[in-house]
Amino acid sequence: MNDWLFLDTSGLMCLFDEDDFRHKQANEHFKNAKSLLTINYILAEFVPLAHVRKLKRENALNFLKTLILLPRLELVWINDDYHNQAMELLENRLDKTYSLCDAVNFILMHERKITKALTTDKHFKQEGFVRLLEN
Repeated sequence: MNDWLFLDTSGLMCLFDEDDFRHKQANEHFKNAKSLLTINYILAEFVPLAHVRKLKRENALNFLKTLILLPRLELVWINDDYHNQAMELLENRLDKTYSLCDAVNFILMHERKITKALTTDKHFKQEGFVRLLEN
């Protein structure tokens, strides 16, 4: 799965927001990835983040609709098992400030042996993954 790129909320926002200083870099990583993976929790986080950044809701929703239709994207819907594994990871990392979404991402990335994430989130780096975008 080394050709896979995990799409995190912050990375998608950099890709979506053309005014973000990381937009060009995010777009290059996105275009060059052969296979993409994300989870439904990321989609749930994306819409309110776009709202907070005062980006048009309609555009954000259209972006997600287009994204999930990409043949090279696998969208994983989180079930009870992934949720429970993520809760256990959080309990084992009380010294970290990971979100539940982060924990699910990490479980899935470890399971699929994916090392690179389109993200600005330092937590990916803390968990041993390659963060492709800096803050």
